[in-house]
Amino acid sequence: MAVSTLSSIPQIEKILQQTFLAPFIERLSRPVVADAVREQVAQYKTQHLQDPDTHLFSLEQLYHNIEGACWLLNQQRLQRVVNGTGVIVHTNLGRSPINAELWQQVAEVNTHYSNLEIDLSTGKRGKRKGLLQQLMQYLVKGENTLVVNNNASSIYLLLHELAKGKEVIVSRGEQIQIGGGFRIPDILALSGAKLVEVGTTNITTTQDYLDAITDETAMVLIVHTSNFKIRGFTESVDVKELANALPDHVVLAVDQGSGTTTEQMPEEPTVASYIDAGADLVCYSGDKILGGPQAGMISGKDALIQQLEKNPMMRAFRPSRIVYSLLEELVVRKLNQREEGKGVAETKSHADLTCLEQRAEELITGFNEHISVVQSEMIVGGGSLPDQSDPSWSVQINPRQPAFQRSPEKLLAVMRQWPLPVIGVIKRDKVQLNMATIEPSEIPYLRSQLAELLQ
Repeated sequence: MAVSTLSSIPQIEKILQQTFLAPFIERLSRPVVADAVREQVAQYKTQHLQDPDTHLFSLEQLYHNIEGACWLLNQQRLQRVVNGTGVIVHTNLGRSPINAELWQQVAEVNTHYSNLEIDLSTGKRGKRKGLLQQLMQYLVKGENTLVVNNNASSIYLLLHELAKGKEVIVSRGEQIQIGGGFRIPDILALSGAKLVEVGTTNITTTQDYLDAITDETAMVLIVHTSNFKIRGFTESVDVKELANALPDHVVLAVDQGSGTTTEQMPEEPTVASYIDAGADLVCYSGDKILGGPQAGMISGKDALIQQLEKNPMMRAFRPSRIVYSLLEELVVRKLNQREEGKGVAETKSHADLTCLEQRAEELITGFNEHISVVQSEMIVGGGSLPDQSDPSWSVQINPRQPAFQRSPEKLLAVMRQWPLPVIGVIKRDKVQLNMATIEPSEIPYLRSQLAELLQ
């Protein structure tokens, strides 16, 4: 298929008609694929002209390069993956997967017109909160709940509205950083609030907060350190004691973070527990332990929530009908104690250990000794319960054996290129697939891919 001159390269339009590009055009769009073709043609011409002896020109090689470029573009598109990491709420893998039944239940309201901002009883403009406000009163015991697009927005909004130009007291042990470089001191500065530090890294008392209060103090912010733990000689404030001691002009806000409500997570304080202790506002995520879509939620005193709703930034922070409809359906199932209302963190962290071992044995049946079943651990993840891990079982692959002849890193790279990408981990220089986060329906696929790998 070799050609002797650059002029033999077909026009871009002709190349786009090649059958191997049809699936990429379907998934990536014609303009994106066309740009990839132009870039690869230009690059190949340059290489050939610079060193024609090394870069022997052929359409076959050019088309191979084009296909590779399109494949890399395809890898950037959002797609399903198999989570073999054992991290249940994996931030890099979309956090909590939405329950399939919930998703189907809200499909109709999101694929047709809806009453998002119309009051069906009056025919006049309404609020997009729907029934969620009442539902959340039962779930977290707050007077009102506000929903924004993520929990970082929750923190920024309450600081900007309630403490701009005023003082916010934060313990030194709670000035944390979460993923993506989000730091509590930075968000305070951005909101226009003034940070007042109290206590030490390991000990902060109620009196520390009270001693720091001035006429300019607008808020005490308690940040639940959900993504790390300090052990040893430590002391943290009792929220109820602090709430009772604070003067009326100081708002007590808590960043609970994980969104634990009715889920069985003994070491994680619930949203309701903070509200019951006297917190005025509690911020938390919708897509961690709660098990819903990405959202930030603020529950607490009705007067403060109404004040937050009037902030001009709410126009930028408000979520879509998809988020509202999913949260409504999720909370209804939670209140009815239905299985679909349990978040993925609760269902998977309480998975039957014997079932996980049986799935692992099913996965490796018929394969050679280079694939084995080993004991392992699962964690909740997503910045929640950093000290808690539960036993699990994993399938372990020794990539350095002759059957594979790869480093662990290269084997993981191969698995990420499978039609349905698989994300594993490296433990003790071997690749592991943790059964805690692998669905039973995914096992046949994994067996077929591993069989092909062994061949």
